[in-house]
Amino acid sequence: MRRAFWALWSAVLLVKVLVATRLPLFVDEAFYWQEGQHLALAYSDLPGLTAWMARLGVELGGHTLLALRAPFLLVAALVPLLVVRIAAREFSERDGWVAGCFALLLPLAGSLGLLALPDAAMALATLLCVDAGARLLRAVTPATALELALGLSIGALSHYRFIAVIGVGFLVLLWLPEGRRVLRDVRMIMAICIGAAAWTPLLAWNLDNAEAGLRFQLVDRHPWAFHPDGAWFIAVQALLVTPLLLAALGSAAWRGRADARASVRYFALLGAVVVLGFFALGFVADNERVSFHWPLPGYLALLPLLPAVLARWSRPLRMATWSLAGLGLAAVLGYYVAVSMPSVRAQAAASKWYPSNFAGWDEVAERVRSQLASMPPGTRLVADNFKLGAELGFALGRPDIEVLDHPVNHKHGRAPQLALWGLRSGGRDAWGDAPVLLVVGASEVEYKHLLARYHALCRTVGPLPAPKVLNVDHGRQRFLTFEIAGRRDGACTTPAMAWVDAPVAGAPVPRRFTVSGWAFKDGVGLSGVDVTINGRQVAAARYGSAYPGLQQSWPGTTDPQHPDVGFSADVDLAAMPAGRYWLGLRLRGRDGSVEDWAEQPIVVGD
Repeated sequence: MRRAFWALWSAVLLVKVLVATRLPLFVDEAFYWQEGQHLALAYSDLPGLTAWMARLGVELGGHTLLALRAPFLLVAALVPLLVVRIAAREFSERDGWVAGCFALLLPLAGSLGLLALPDAAMALATLLCVDAGARLLRAVTPATALELALGLSIGALSHYRFIAVIGVGFLVLLWLPEGRRVLRDVRMIMAICIGAAAWTPLLAWNLDNAEAGLRFQLVDRHPWAFHPDGAWFIAVQALLVTPLLLAALGSAAWRGRADARASVRYFALLGAVVVLGFFALGFVADNERVSFHWPLPGYLALLPLLPAVLARWSRPLRMATWSLAGLGLAAVLGYYVAVSMPSVRAQAAASKWYPSNFAGWDEVAERVRSQLASMPPGTRLVADNFKLGAELGFALGRPDIEVLDHPVNHKHGRAPQLALWGLRSGGRDAWGDAPVLLVVGASEVEYKHLLARYHALCRTVGPLPAPKVLNVDHGRQRFLTFEIAGRRDGACTTPAMAWVDAPVAGAPVPRRFTVSGWAFKDGVGLSGVDVTINGRQVAAARYGSAYPGLQQSWPGTTDPQHPDVGFSADVDLAAMPAGRYWLGLRLRGRDGSVEDWAEQPIVVGD
C-alpha cells in the first residue's frame, strides 16, 4: 500500500501539472490574480491568502498559467500526506496508506490545486485542525496547540466558508467529555485566540466598507427561502464522490459516532455534521453558483475512518469501490483535459455543459491587441464587466483595466473591490473626448435582459458605434468591441438582436428547408439578413415581413421598422454531404454594420 500510494501520488501530481499548463484560465482565477496585483490584507470576496498565493506564483515562476497555479498544486499535494499521517497514527500504518490513496482518488480532493482557488488551502487548514483536534483529545501539548492555531489561521485567511469547519468543530468538542476538558486548557484557549485573530483583516475590511463582504456572503447571494433544488445534493455528491465511496464514508460516520475512542467519535461527528449541514443549507442557500465542493472538509475528516469500513466489506465490493473512485477521478481530470481542447469546446457549444468560464478569453485578448494597435496612442481600454476586465488583464499583463458597472459585478460580490481600486468607470462623462476601446461580453447577460443591457450601455457611454463581433465557439461566447473616437450625440443605436424560429437547434432538416425568425436593430434598423452555414453565406433572406407582438416581448425597442422585422429564407444544401452543420445569420444594419449572429447546430439528412 505504501508503494501504491506513492505511485498514485506521483501520477496524480504529474497529470495535474500537465493539465494546468494547458487549461484555460478560469474566471475566478483571473480575478484572484488581479487581487494579487493589488496586495491587501483582505478583499471584498475573500481574505487575503488566495491572492497572496497567486502573486507568489507569478513572481517566482513568471507570468504563466502553471506559475499562477503552482502554489495551489503544492498545497494540494500536502493534503493526502496529512491524511496518511492522521490515519496511520490513530489506527495503523496500512490504514494510513489506504486512507491516503482515497484522499487522492476522491474526485473532489484529487483535483485540488488544478485551479488557483481557495479550496486547496481550506483543505489543508481543515486537516491541520482535524489532526490537532485528535491529538488534543489525548493530551494538550504546546505542539498540538500550535498546530491547531496554524490550521485555524490558514482557514481564516482562506475563505468565509471555513467558519463552518470552526463552528462544527467547536460543537463537537463541546459534545465530547474529552473535548470539554480540552477547551478548558489555557493552551487551547490561546490557540483559539490566535485563530480568531487571523479573521481581523477580514473584519477590518468589512468595518471599513459597510460590511459589504459579509452582506454578500451571508445575505445577498442567498435567497434564504426554501427551494427544492437542495434535493439534488445527494445525486450530485454520489456522482462526484462516487456512489460506493460515498456509502462507505456514510457508514464510517454512522459506526464511528458511538465508538469508544474519542478520536473516532470526533472524526465521525465532525465529518457527518459538516456534510449534512451543507446538505440542509442547500435547500435555502445560493443555487445559482457552483457549490458541489462545499462538503469536501467533511469528507476529509471521515477519510481516516474509511479503511476500517472497507476491511469489513467483501473483496468484490472493495475492488468496486477502488475502481469507481479511480474512474471518478479520471472523469474529473478528463473533463479538464477536454475543456483545454478548443475543438471539444466548440463541439460542446450547443450543450448545457458548455464551459463558458474557461472559453473565449484568449481570442478576445488577441482581438483587443489587434484593435489597440490600430487606434491612437493612449486609447483607453474599458471592459463592461469584471470577468472581462480580469481575463483581459491577465492576458495583456494589465491589472488596472477599468470596468463599467454591470449586474454580474454585483452578483459575484466584486463591485465593492473594483470601486476600492478605482477601476469602476463612470462612462462617457469620465472619459471626456479620449478615444476608448470598449469590450462587451454579450453572453454574460441572459438573452431576455440583453436589449435592456444595450440601452443601459447607451445611457452610460452614449450612442454606440457599429460593433465588431467576435463569436467564439459558434457564438456561445460572444464579444462586441466598440471603437469610440469621442463624444457622440443622437439616439441610442444598439447591436442587432435576432432569433431563429425554424429550424430549432439540433433538429434534423432535409436538403432543402426554410429558415425563419425575426431580427431588429434599435435606432437604425436592418437592411437585410443573410443565412450562413459554417460561416459561409448560403442564402439571402426575405426581410421585412410583419411579426406582430414582438414589441410587447421587447418593451422599449426602438427599431423604426417594427413590426416588419420578420425574415424567411429558402436554403438548398443539395450539394453538401449529410452531417452536422452550424446555421447562423449575418445581420446587415442600415448604418453599415455587419454582425454575425450566434450559430446553432442542425443535422442534414441523406
